[in-house]
Amino acid sequence: MKGDSEQEEITSDDRARIRSFIEKHNWISAKTMPQWPHEYTLRKNANEEEFLWFVFFIRERGYAESFGGQKHIYLDVDGWKYWTMGSPLDDTVLINRARTEKQRDIYDQQAWD
Repeated sequence: MKGDSEQEEITSDDRARIRSFIEKHNWISAKTMPQWPHEYTLRKNANEEEFLWFVFFIRERGYAESFGGQKHIYLDVDGWKYWTMGSPLDDTVLINRARTEKQRDIYDQQAWD
């Protein structure tokens, strides 16, 4: 992790691997928190090696940000923000994602046009 609010650069190879993971997995809308729209994918439905690689990548290359009084590590990719809940790797069961503020603003504006 580079530091608070700073994300490390993502190489083109890593970006391709991340995009492949994202495209291969089903993202489920989180219905229990409609006030904070986001989606998640489950470890049990993923390739174990790919899932663990992405979790590790988020935690090592992402940036720290507080939400709801807790600090999480986030990784921004293609207008989406990805994070885990910070559990130890063996206990991590999901990866979350939400549109970044910039993408959400563009989406909201398009919805009103």
